[in-house]
Amino acid sequence: MKNKWMNFLLVLLALIVLNFGGKYIFHRFDFTADKRFTLNDKTKKLLSNTQKPIVITVFLDGELPAAFKRLQASVKDLLSDYKAYAKADLKIVFVDPLVGLNAADQDTVINNLYQQGIEATNLSVKTERGLTQKLVYPMAMIESDGKQMPVKLLQNLDAGGSYEDNINRSIENLEYTFTSSIKKVIAGNNPRIGFTESNGEPGDLQLYDAMHTLASSYEVGRVDLNTIDKAGLDKLKMLIVVKPQTAFSETEKYKINYFVMNGGRVLWSIDQVSAELDSLRGKGSQMVFNKELNLDDMLFMYGARINYNIIADKNSAEIPVSTGTVGGQPQLQLVPWIYYPILLPDTAAALVKNLDGIKAEFPSTVDTIGSKGVKKTYILTSSNFNKVFNVPKLFSLQMVAEQPDPKTFQNPLQSGGVLLEGNFPSVFAGRPLPSGIQSPYTNLAVSKPAKMVVIGDGDVFKNQVVAKDNSPLPLGFDRYTQRTYGNRALLLNIADYFTDDDNLIALRNKDLKIRLLDKAKVKLEKIKWQFINIVFPLLLLIFFAIFQHYYRKYKYAK
Repeated sequence: MKNKWMNFLLVLLALIVLNFGGKYIFHRFDFTADKRFTLNDKTKKLLSNTQKPIVITVFLDGELPAAFKRLQASVKDLLSDYKAYAKADLKIVFVDPLVGLNAADQDTVINNLYQQGIEATNLSVKTERGLTQKLVYPMAMIESDGKQMPVKLLQNLDAGGSYEDNINRSIENLEYTFTSSIKKVIAGNNPRIGFTESNGEPGDLQLYDAMHTLASSYEVGRVDLNTIDKAGLDKLKMLIVVKPQTAFSETEKYKINYFVMNGGRVLWSIDQVSAELDSLRGKGSQMVFNKELNLDDMLFMYGARINYNIIADKNSAEIPVSTGTVGGQPQLQLVPWIYYPILLPDTAAALVKNLDGIKAEFPSTVDTIGSKGVKKTYILTSSNFNKVFNVPKLFSLQMVAEQPDPKTFQNPLQSGGVLLEGNFPSVFAGRPLPSGIQSPYTNLAVSKPAKMVVIGDGDVFKNQVVAKDNSPLPLGFDRYTQRTYGNRALLLNIADYFTDDDNLIALRNKDLKIRLLDKAKVKLEKIKWQFINIVFPLLLLIFFAIFQHYYRKYKYAK
């Protein structure tokens, strides 16, 4: 009896210790193979250091298609983990903004949400009555200390992939999406990003979506390298050079070099050759030559070289070509154009992980050059079915009818973009100051830690424009094929990677295994699985009832 009381007291004492210790010691166990419920240490650190209350409103609620319910469940699971690790008050609200509203009120709510950056996705949902249209808001709003930021939960829905693939990619990126957004809301001060405009770069209309997309998280504007001074460069965090047409002066290069020496981040999106599809349509043919941008020596010193050639690839976008007229109206047909290759993100690089293909137009190959202290990472490549053409070369629209020889299009991958990181050598070390620079901006021969991305195509970050009303289309959207490529996501990734010293882009390394039912097998074996899941359990229950009856009868009769 004494031993029983001792055991009871020991168990009671253990329970008290566990409950008391649980108030001070916190731990969560994740038994999933892909660790889908384990937060990254960077996220935990951010949440533990947050002092001010945060409100996260998720608009993904109500009646949803099955795939979106899976996204909703993943958001709930993730945010519950955030709430568990947050030191400050973290309030999570799920709402359906259109529930119970009439048509007029719905229009008002839709417009109000759009003004706040909350955009709806129009879905075709299959029901018993057929296909119906439904507005879904795969968005969230993060608010803290009077500041707010819209968050897009669903990425690349219309990029040509299935719902399941897009939902899975979105789920993999949820932690990065929420953590980076929370950090921006808490930080308050948005980094400055400048697009150069002094060398014939595209105008604001062609760069509208690139600038508009970045403006939601950054201060974005144009930079004239002829007039900006040292103080202006010091305020910039990132410089974007997109499709320049005229040569850079030594003074302009000196200012870029100073920006790099000071630890700046530069995105180079450069056309080394003069190929343009509009010129082919206007003239029928075009002799493509090298461009003289006076940037080769600078990029060479930094560790990259954009070659004077053009990548052709059988994995390419389509262009409309006139096939004649009917009733006075031109007839257009979409045909593959091998000089518009779809560059493939290198999945080994966190910067471009989970991105869709990047649409390029007459891109050139990019090589790396040995540069001490600079790390090189290839981020964009062609497919294996490619061929490189050197320039000068004559191009014409008649080339769309040519059938590429498969034997000549089986070549090693060609690089279309590289990431450079480290301490870059100064291009102007030991050289006299260029005209217009009165006194040295810096005496550094080697830069502070800096980053660059070099892409051998100037059209990657240009949006298409509707000719009728000059309205810009979303970056990466092709109005001819109605397909969206990963160009916008690439720009956002680069901006986040360049402006975030905590390297939160590493959160994209999470790989979640998608475990969906085999739809074909379910359809073929429908009766079998219905029997296994419905009839078999009932038969098993009846069997045990009969067995129990006769067993009891046998036992007690004996």
